[in-house]
Amino acid sequence: MPPTVTSRLPSTPVRRSPYDREIALLALPALGALAAEPLYLLADTAIVGHLGTPQLAALALAATVLSTLVSLCIFLTYGTTARVSRLHGAREDAAANAHAAQALWLALAVGAGVALAVVALAAPLVALLGGEGDVARLAARYLRIAALGAPMALVALAGQGWLRGMGDLRTPLVIVVAANAANVVLELMFVYGFGWGLDGSAWGTVLAQLGMGAAFVAVLLRAPAADRRPDWTRIRSLTSIGAQLLVRTAALLGCFVLATAVCARVGEPSLGAHQIGFQLFGFLALVLDAIAIAGQVIVGRALGGGNADAAYAAARRMIELSLAAGILIGVVFLALRGVIPRAFTSDPAVIDRAHAMWPLFCAMWPLAAVVFALDGILIGAGDARYLAGAMVAAAAVFVPLALLALALDWGIVGVWAAVVALMAVRLAPLAVRFAGRRWALVGA
Repeated sequence: MPPTVTSRLPSTPVRRSPYDREIALLALPALGALAAEPLYLLADTAIVGHLGTPQLAALALAATVLSTLVSLCIFLTYGTTARVSRLHGAREDAAANAHAAQALWLALAVGAGVALAVVALAAPLVALLGGEGDVARLAARYLRIAALGAPMALVALAGQGWLRGMGDLRTPLVIVVAANAANVVLELMFVYGFGWGLDGSAWGTVLAQLGMGAAFVAVLLRAPAADRRPDWTRIRSLTSIGAQLLVRTAALLGCFVLATAVCARVGEPSLGAHQIGFQLFGFLALVLDAIAIAGQVIVGRALGGGNADAAYAAARRMIELSLAAGILIGVVFLALRGVIPRAFTSDPAVIDRAHAMWPLFCAMWPLAAVVFALDGILIGAGDARYLAGAMVAAAAVFVPLALLALALDWGIVGVWAAVVALMAVRLAPLAVRFAGRRWALVGA
């Protein structure tokens, strides 16, 4: 049995806990899988960055569009994990297994729609972000190529969601790491070996996504099920929480799209520096999300099994660990301020803008780390409606601050100050919700 939950928060986040082993068994393989994706985006940035500043700026615009669209579909992962982990915790494994094929059909349908939309709207989307001239042309071409991998990229999201819900985080780790290692090799070969430039980066990503998606298709279709044909009742059960998560994710990503659009209008050096910061943010956020994913699985499983006290106690521990990790990240990256930007570009103007926003980038992490942990906990509990409302409220604070940064010529420093404010405003309502424990509802 878990220890009795007390009302007082612990005084130190580094003491040992009986939940540490379970968290580690889930978080460590999740960390590997999560880190692999942004690592290949970082490799993308480094490879393309040395082609020239226009190519780096074009990648910034294209990557913003693609990551936004794919991230809007994260409900395929989170919604599936929340649903399946509760069923698994309630020992209803037949129902949990039946959701595997349904998650696949849903992902393929959504992925086909995303691909068609990107191909048709590539140029307007780039223009919406402030892309102009040669940078806009390069970005739109990249988007049209990269869109071909979208359906399988979304299948990978659904596959990871189902496997996490069943407590299997090793299989996603193996598939994702292999696919992203292949992506780096393909990009180096296409960009420099074949001399394809930015197009080579896009084709390398597409081929890697096709291989990754095929592996997840095989996994999902191997799950025991009486019937793998589309079942609209089960598909609706996956999309019910998905609609609320879509609102939450759309509001969050809208803030980051606006940040990129503002930097694009400030100038190419600021856009290049923002691309470096944004890709590092994506990498580090997903590293911290390893703990949040453990939260989704443990909380969903515990509540499905009827043990609200265990869910709350394990969740508190995950918040403590996330806070400690956030502080460490902030300190380490502040110490490496003079080193990291140079790994991505040799342009002095881009490096100067990166140095200007770096203290804010580092100061954000303790706040962000706790926010990410609370996100995972509440998603695991199925409390997506509250998450959506809290995120919309935070976006209402961020948007005017980002627009002021453009109007008053605060530049990239003003944009990243607004990002710090966004994290602070997100934290407050999530902390209140967690402390109130209204999210801890038991049952499958």
